[in-house]
Amino acid sequence: MKLQAKLMSAAVLIGSLSAAQAADFEDYGRVVRVTPQVERINQPREECRTEYQQVQVQPQRSAGGSIIGGIAGAVLGSNIGSGSGRTAATAAGAIAGAIAGDRIGNQNVGAGGVQEQAVRQCRMVDSWESRTNGYEVVYDYRGRNYTSIMSFDPGERVRLRVSVEPMQR
Repeated sequence: MKLQAKLMSAAVLIGSLSAAQAADFEDYGRVVRVTPQVERINQPREECRTEYQQVQVQPQRSAGGSIIGGIAGAVLGSNIGSGSGRTAATAAGAIAGAIAGDRIGNQNVGAGGVQEQAVRQCRMVDSWESRTNGYEVVYDYRGRNYTSIMSFDPGERVRLRVSVEPMQR
């Protein structure tokens, strides 16, 4: 009797396994409508341009002439006079020589002027992109419409996994 009960249980178990496997099958549904799910994303970017502005240019003066003139004036002044007068003559010669040397050294320097200078100006601008992140698919299966979100556009028909199971009371 025990053997019969074990065989019967095994048969019921095997029968239920094959019934469960037979309850799932593949079929196709007719696609009624596909609506892309579009998302707008802002990807700001930098936009730059170059403008030209008028800039006042200061003349480039040289200090070389005043240094050489000051030394030469000091040497000449030291040869004039004696005692404390010699010191005063040396100082006066250095000042006069520096002034004369500066005028001679910078006589060809202009008064300056205006020059164009390139100035780069940048700003951030919005850059909107549209991205499709899925598809709302409405399909007909055996006279009823169903809706599903899918990662791809299935085309004219959609492959379905159909599962059948008994209802519980």
